[in-house]
Amino acid sequence: MTLSMTSFARREINTEFGNLRWELRSVNHRFLDVSLRMPDDLRLLEPLARDLLGQQLKRGKVEGSLRFQAAASQDRDFVIDMDLVKRLSEATKQVGRQFLSDARVSALEVLRWPGVMEVAEVDQTPLHEAAMSLLQEALDDMLEHRRREGVKLRAVIEQRCDAIGELVVKMRGHLPALREQLHQRLRDRLGELKDQVDPQRLEQEIVLQAQKMDVDEELDRLATHVDEVRHTLGRDEPVGRRLDFLMQELNREANTLGSKSNDTEVTRTSVELKVLIEQIREQIQNIE
Repeated sequence: MTLSMTSFARREINTEFGNLRWELRSVNHRFLDVSLRMPDDLRLLEPLARDLLGQQLKRGKVEGSLRFQAAASQDRDFVIDMDLVKRLSEATKQVGRQFLSDARVSALEVLRWPGVMEVAEVDQTPLHEAAMSLLQEALDDMLEHRRREGVKLRAVIEQRCDAIGELVVKMRGHLPALREQLHQRLRDRLGELKDQVDPQRLEQEIVLQAQKMDVDEELDRLATHVDEVRHTLGRDEPVGRRLDFLMQELNREANTLGSKSNDTEVTRTSVELKVLIEQIREQIQNIE
């Protein structure tokens, strides 16, 4: 399946705990590279978030941001250990009597004593579940955007493949005339030496030169690689790396095609092929 690596998604929800918002961005990358920014209170969700993203994304540089604004009604109550306060009070009095002092201890100093005041624990499981559910929704949006962009990328690539196919067909139609021109040119050049060269040897040389400049094999491989590109685009899996490899193979055949002949038409076709291949390669850089 052709999926783009460039995408963006945002999801937001108000819960009884407060407002949650996920933002996901992704661009092309050779591998999957995930970076997350999360509030400290929800940091323990990071391994779960990374695992979820890793299960459904295979390539791309992904940046995720979770923001949480606690609801005013969710202010936590303080729990005061009154038994400890009483013991501290008694201890203070005893110390005061020992030093014949009537020094007073402020309430704030007592509250600062370790263990006197603590924040009441709140079960955050529903909040965590809401955050992960919202991440899945944002991820679904991102995947849908990737699919839509992938459809467009596939259409562009298939158009370029059609153009390459047309060039290959056109080149095949030009080959008979090209071979005849080659044979005639060789005969003209070697004909001047017919008195010094054995006729059979002369014919062998013509055949040898014609074989060196024959481009049938390159055209066959170009057509085969284009068919494989079309087949790969329809696979239900990440195809970016395979397509990138096929572009290398197509480019190699286009270069060989141009180097085998001094014919203007063949050279021009080779250049047009390389332009089309480069255009496909640029699109492939965004495919997962």
